[in-house]
Amino acid sequence: METIKIMPCLDMKEGRVVKGVHFVDLKDAGDPVENAGFYQKEGADELAMLDIAATLENRKTRLEWVKNVSSVIQIPLTVGGGIGSLNDIEDVLGAGAAKVSMNSAAVRRPELIAEAAERFGKERITVAVDARRNKAMPSGFELVVSGGTMPVEKDAIEWARQCQELGAGVILPTSMDGDGTQTGYDLEFTKAISDVVDVPVVASGGAGTLEHFYQAVVSGGAQVLLAASVFHFRTLTIRAVKEYLRDKGVPVNL
Repeated sequence: METIKIMPCLDMKEGRVVKGVHFVDLKDAGDPVENAGFYQKEGADELAMLDIAATLENRKTRLEWVKNVSSVIQIPLTVGGGIGSLNDIEDVLGAGAAKVSMNSAAVRRPELIAEAAERFGKERITVAVDARRNKAMPSGFELVVSGGTMPVEKDAIEWARQCQELGAGVILPTSMDGDGTQTGYDLEFTKAISDVVDVPVVASGGAGTLEHFYQAVVSGGAQVLLAASVFHFRTLTIRAVKEYLRDKGVPVNL
């Protein structure tokens, strides 16, 4: 088993970190620069920052947020939200991000994944796959876009496989059914994706206990464990998560 990474996530709106449940009912979770610095000191392996309103507000990612956060950390930063073109990717990487995460734009024009991977390297291209349960889909999971507001009548698992074929270097699945609930990652969804791709899979949405992180690895097949609420509201520390995983035989960087 390869070394498992812990990735706190800064969901951004109006310059602040926020966190909701099922993508709504947002609460303030602090200053992004303070949080970023804190998480690096705590031992985070990577950091994610998602401009959650960018697509809905039909605008690009706020580059000043990227610059401010990247200036206080050395760990890799993945930035998502409002990224719709190669120029957007270039701007975000130029502002200090190590990787970008695409969602809605990639669904609208899948060729963007291939073009981005060719130009910037597949290791810099993450595709976020947001889904909700829908029995009408072959896998039981339907792809949703626009911050979880718009179902697109596309099978989420088949889309993840297609993303890897196009050149995505990381797949970041989030189950809308579990987001922010702290009831555990959607293991069925995470495993379904990890079974059809060879690139790293980021477990996302629903972490609430130490056991949830362990389950994401052994039952979900994830290589990167993303969480927000439990870290923002100090329910758990990154160190506690890593020590728990280590004690369970999961390789981590302590």
